[in-house]
Amino acid sequence: MAKKNGKSVDDVQKIFEKFDKNGDGKISCAELKNVMSALGSETSNEEIKRIMEEIDKNGDGHIDPREFALFFCGGESDGGGDQCGTKELKDAFDLYDADKNGLISASELHSVLKGLGEKCTLSDCRRMIKSVDVDGDGSVNFEEFKKMMSRD
Repeated sequence: MAKKNGKSVDDVQKIFEKFDKNGDGKISCAELKNVMSALGSETSNEEIKRIMEEIDKNGDGHIDPREFALFFCGGESDGGGDQCGTKELKDAFDLYDADKNGLISASELHSVLKGLGEKCTLSDCRRMIKSVDVDGDGSVNFEEFKKMMSRD
């Protein structure tokens, strides 16, 4: 299975499918806005348009799987090392970190996953947090989040 920055093609495809609610193989502005809202981000129409323009490389008004993968995996350059995709990871981390304290708690994780339609309990979220919580504080900091997102 092909890997790019620690993410398999299957992982990226699963995330793409979460955004592509109607299953037509592309992400529209409305679908992007719905996901941002589900994640607790009040994103204006202007911001959605700017995000679409950044990701939609062919200018057709939709994000296709290839464009999504290029964006999600940090573009086409291979020389990025640890910095490749860091901004995208920080943005994702910030969506989970609802109280903006620099940590993702089990309840924050549960809230976001529920908003995305995932069926998981708070107990499941505590287990997920515990599996990556290196310092044992019961939360995930950004460094732990980066390691979690780059796991094979």
